[in-house]
Amino acid sequence: MNLLGNILGEVCKTIFPITEEVYLGNPKSSISICTLSSISLLKNIANSDLMNEINLAGRLLSENKGIDSIIRYVNSNQNIRTLIVCGKEVSGHKSGKSLLDLYRNGIHNDGRIINSTSPDPTLTVTQNEVEKFRSKVRIINKIGVTNLEEITKVVKSIKN
Repeated sequence: MNLLGNILGEVCKTIFPITEEVYLGNPKSSISICTLSSISLLKNIANSDLMNEINLAGRLLSENKGIDSIIRYVNSNQNIRTLIVCGKEVSGHKSGKSLLDLYRNGIHNDGRIINSTSPDPTLTVTQNEVEKFRSKVRIINKIGVTNLEEITKVVKSIKN
């Protein structure tokens, strides 16, 4: 299944090229935002004053490589302590739910996210990296919220 998934992933990249999009904000901020599949929300955040209040804004489309990237980035950035997960869930992949499952439950010895119902929730990060992430960051679940003003209120409530 992994080989087939990798092949299909490469085909999708060719047919539907999606660039990696991460927008850097205030490097001293402890807050980051993940907009899941809501590209317009990500663009709205990137073009707003909210970027002065947050460390970065990005998206999450996959329940494996994408979550690996988030864990590695958060673990390597000493300032990030809060991750707001918002926007529309990724159909089929349910990457937001898998990120929450990882946060709540961790991974099995084979790297599979415990209790995830995504098609391929298998990570390449180590158990230690996952535990560091889980103990370091607080995740605020706002999956489904696509309104910039609502996200701004959440950020302001954290800062106050």
